[in-house]
Amino acid sequence: MNFLISGCAGFIGYHLSNYLCKKYKNSKIIGFDNLNNYYSVKLKKKRISNLKKNRNFYFSKIDLKDKEKLSQLFKKRKIKIVFHLAAQAGVRDSLKMPKSYFKSNFEGYINIINLSKINKIKKFIFASSSSVYGDQKKFPINEKTKIIPKNIYAATKKVNEEIGEDLSKISNMKVIGLRFFTVYGKYGRPDMFVFKYLESLIKRKNFNLFNKGNHLRDYTHIEDVVEMMDLLIRKKMKKNFEIFNICSNKPIDINKLSLFIAKFVGIKPKLSLQARNQIEVVKTHGDNRKILKFLKYKIKKNIYLELPKIITWYKQNKIWNFKA
Repeated sequence: MNFLISGCAGFIGYHLSNYLCKKYKNSKIIGFDNLNNYYSVKLKKKRISNLKKNRNFYFSKIDLKDKEKLSQLFKKRKIKIVFHLAAQAGVRDSLKMPKSYFKSNFEGYINIINLSKINKIKKFIFASSSSVYGDQKKFPINEKTKIIPKNIYAATKKVNEEIGEDLSKISNMKVIGLRFFTVYGKYGRPDMFVFKYLESLIKRKNFNLFNKGNHLRDYTHIEDVVEMMDLLIRKKMKKNFEIFNICSNKPIDINKLSLFIAKFVGIKPKLSLQARNQIEVVKTHGDNRKILKFLKYKIKKNIYLELPKIITWYKQNKIWNFKA
């Protein structure tokens, strides 16, 4: 059984690719990425370099918009499972460059899901986002909650879900959308809070804390995430389409988290308390009972136990050197 992973140079794509390479040694793990410069190309290339140490990993530099190259990739490899993780990420930048989000998250998504259907892929598992929920008043949020995206990035993810559901009705392909909440771990994205805050401490720089730090975020460790994604490969589905929250169901106070990180590092933070950014939600708190029951899985990682290991790893590997 061969796997195709789009966005394999990204944070989740990298960890999933590495996990599958080691677990399914008789399978081929085919990854592709356009290696764009939304954040550090150097970091993305480092991830790919690590993946190439696995004999069963194959990498191609392909953009989602290049339908011809994607088609050739499907024809060349006998792929059974597709994990579509490539997308133009980030909430704030979606207002600055909306065309990029449309081309990647809409046109690119249509290309890969249609090719998956044409090539009779068994399962198409794609990344959605908790951002589709927008601002909610009742928590925790479950998959039946009415979604109200409040930015372009979230809107593209909502459309992805709708296209996936529609296509699942006219094919035998199983389609699974994963609403990722905040995922953390080694090799994390440099534009995410933990990395940016840690770097500001190490380099003694000012750090902008929006909404004065009054945010709650539902963090999930990358190892829990990839284990659940692996279980989805083998799990039989009664329905052709499913949506799952991928979260811990334990929102973390950002003010408390920032104090914990600063205390562990032993450096007093230089905080600049900013007003709320209106395109960002104040609180994320997902209900994960559906996915845990479906997979018979239990979340294993606790952020306050895992962060010291991640911070130590960041410092030892001088990960901020990969930011350029």
